[in-house]
Amino acid sequence: MARKGSIKRKTTETDIKLDILLDGSGLNKIDTGIPFFDHMLTLFSRHGLFDLKIKAKGDIEVDFHHTVEDVALSLGEAIKKALGDKAGITRYGSADVPMMDSLATVYLDISDRPYLMYKVKLAPSSAKAVKEIFDPALAEEFMMALSNAAGIDLHIHLHYGRNVHHSIEAIFKALGRALKVAVTKDSRIKGVMSTKGKL
Repeated sequence: MARKGSIKRKTTETDIKLDILLDGSGLNKIDTGIPFFDHMLTLFSRHGLFDLKIKAKGDIEVDFHHTVEDVALSLGEAIKKALGDKAGITRYGSADVPMMDSLATVYLDISDRPYLMYKVKLAPSSAKAVKEIFDPALAEEFMMALSNAAGIDLHIHLHYGRNVHHSIEAIFKALGRALKVAVTKDSRIKGVMSTKGKL
């Protein structure tokens, strides 16, 4: 049975349609109206091997915040839906990803206990240039909303990075790769990977 989740979310600020297939090959079609954000989501999809379709319309003439947050909420809900009862999944995942001058690590636990630890310090000189196209602070807002909606205990560390584009790119690639590990099924796991019998 295909592990997929589809979400339609419409508010006065955004209108989003999102589909994810966890056991995919990294195919994606993403249009949020924010090119830099589309690029990051494409990297997440490709490195996680998730098939991902997103069509989002938001009040980006105001700013990008509503669109970024609501896409993250929709993605989290879709992941949770695709996982169902979470039977057989590895549950934990981690990944280290270098990107030129940057190195990021993501650790996560699909525990239904959302929490975000975001240890990311971006280079101020490069951040100013990136902010012209995407406020780097929105990356943290995205991760917070994703963690809350998907029920993921999410820990993100940027060890170093001179270029903010590279730093955020490393984080999104690491997120995809860590999540790929965590959602992988292991035939030896009976039920869920928890002594409580429930996630």
